[in-house]
Amino acid sequence: MASGSMYSHRGLQPPAPQSASGHGSSHHRIPEVLDVIKQEYEQLLADLTITRKQRDEYESKMSSQVNELHIIRQSLYELESQHTKVQTQYEEDLSRLRGELHSLRASAANAGPPAHAMIGPGSSSLSGSLPPPPMSSHGPYQGEALYGRDRDRDRDRDMRDRIDRDGRLSDRERDLRERERERDRDRDRLLDQREAKRFKPDRMKSDRPDHFSPHLASVPKVPLPAMPPISGSGSASVVSPHTQLPPLPLTAPTTATAAAAAGPMPISNDPFPDDLNPANLPPEFKKEGNDWFVAFNPKLKRSLDVTLVHTLMHATVVCCVQFSADGKYLATGCNRTAQIYDVRTGQKTCTLSDDNVPQSGDLYIRSVRFSPDGKYLATGAEDKQIRIWDIAKRRIRNVFDGHQQEIYSLDFSADGRLIVSGSGDRTARIWDMNGGPGKVLQVKDPDVTNEDAGVTSVCISPDGRFVAAGSLDTIVRIWDVATGQLVDRLIGHLDSVYSVVFTPDGKGLISGSLDKTLKYWDMQPLMRGHSGNDHATAAMNFTGHKDYVLSVAVSYDGQWVVSGSKDRGVLFWDAKTASMLCMLQGHKNSVISIDLSPTNNMLATGSGDNLARIWAYDTM
Repeated sequence: MASGSMYSHRGLQPPAPQSASGHGSSHHRIPEVLDVIKQEYEQLLADLTITRKQRDEYESKMSSQVNELHIIRQSLYELESQHTKVQTQYEEDLSRLRGELHSLRASAANAGPPAHAMIGPGSSSLSGSLPPPPMSSHGPYQGEALYGRDRDRDRDRDMRDRIDRDGRLSDRERDLRERERERDRDRDRLLDQREAKRFKPDRMKSDRPDHFSPHLASVPKVPLPAMPPISGSGSASVVSPHTQLPPLPLTAPTTATAAAAAGPMPISNDPFPDDLNPANLPPEFKKEGNDWFVAFNPKLKRSLDVTLVHTLMHATVVCCVQFSADGKYLATGCNRTAQIYDVRTGQKTCTLSDDNVPQSGDLYIRSVRFSPDGKYLATGAEDKQIRIWDIAKRRIRNVFDGHQQEIYSLDFSADGRLIVSGSGDRTARIWDMNGGPGKVLQVKDPDVTNEDAGVTSVCISPDGRFVAAGSLDTIVRIWDVATGQLVDRLIGHLDSVYSVVFTPDGKGLISGSLDKTLKYWDMQPLMRGHSGNDHATAAMNFTGHKDYVLSVAVSYDGQWVVSGSKDRGVLFWDAKTASMLCMLQGHKNSVISIDLSPTNNMLATGSGDNLARIWAYDTM
């Protein structure tokens, strides 16, 4: 019936319970699963133990290799120290023998020429008039045996001249001369492997430029040491002696005429003695570390103390260094990357690299500059671009394009609104950080006919009124920031100017040159007005380096001037008297860049030995 089927609840009855045997089998499987899990856990634990052992072994091997590297490095330092002692002994022996030779010649001259004075055809008489001792053109530190290749060549040439005059040498002096030649050849080979390459101004972008400096032009009437063979990335190449370099411009007046017209230049007071050897200094006039030393001027009361604080290793040549405005950070530039370090701890806090740049070839960053507020870092590189990095975000804020050749120098205005750049394309440019119109400051002097006038260094005066630019043509030019007009040319250096910096009060300008000198220029006449008679004047000359001056800096209080050189030395000067206070030797290659902290007594140095170093200096 339909009604019966409607109320049938048979389909709603619960299913019959499972049998006891089925329920028991599921309980038996749980221990099996637990055993499997336990076995897997024990296997993972065993694998982890093996991995930890392997890690410990790798760490042990790595520590052992690092220790071996430290031992090798220490051995190299000791060998170099021994080499210095041997070289010093050679110097003393040669000086003594030369003194004896001069005495013998003087005695022979007083006694008159003997009958058998002539030795061989064309030989000169031993009793002939003696030439004056050769004058050195390498400046103070001439006798310091550690880094003077040019002096050694002059000495060897002098020995050859004596052979021509006298026709003979003592066996001992000849033996010493041969040893000197062997030592020079060994050292030249080492330097040739480390020296960076300088570029020709007309080279294309694909050519390999120098790691640290623009083109070195030849200077008429001022002989310079021949450039040594140089190293590229693993293979050595030699600069041909027949390479044609454009001459420097003939300015009106010429540098020599201008120097003569300006009268005698005040030079540095109390320079180091020419025969200074740190090994012979009293303990109170020297300070030594593991791989560095400071020699203080024994002619002056010691007023400074210098100590190494941090050594910052880099993968390539360190082309530039700069402190932040608050002195807490240091930026460095090398191949493809800029780094930022904490000055207090020496730890790297940031690495900036443009991933959009092709990875083939080199791309050296020639200049780094913090903005005054510390938020941005500007970098200038070989690809002709200026990149402004947002440090916190580690990305590029904007890029300034316009230069036609590599960028060598950058500087921010005190308010952070403007940035100035200098390039090998004979221009300095002023850029507005907020996107406003900029200015192009061209080197187009009517009396400058040489095209090799690339801008190597730029700086903005503290009041923001002037831009100073050092150039390869030996001239420092001053432009008015507001109008972009050239207002002065500072003529006096005898070779390319590689570094310029204003004093903190803006009343002076320091320039460093390949003529191995620094100059202080009095800017106060120019600051008073722009009439035709208002010109900066050279007030002091700093002499002491024995090779090219590559970088200069002034302390935040204006008390000290510091310079870095191709002679691998850093010199401290009294800014008021131009007296040389001390010599710091802390690098194994050229000191390419230096900077002094704007807030405290800290010095940073960057070198071709792939190191940047932070130093502390204190007034005594």
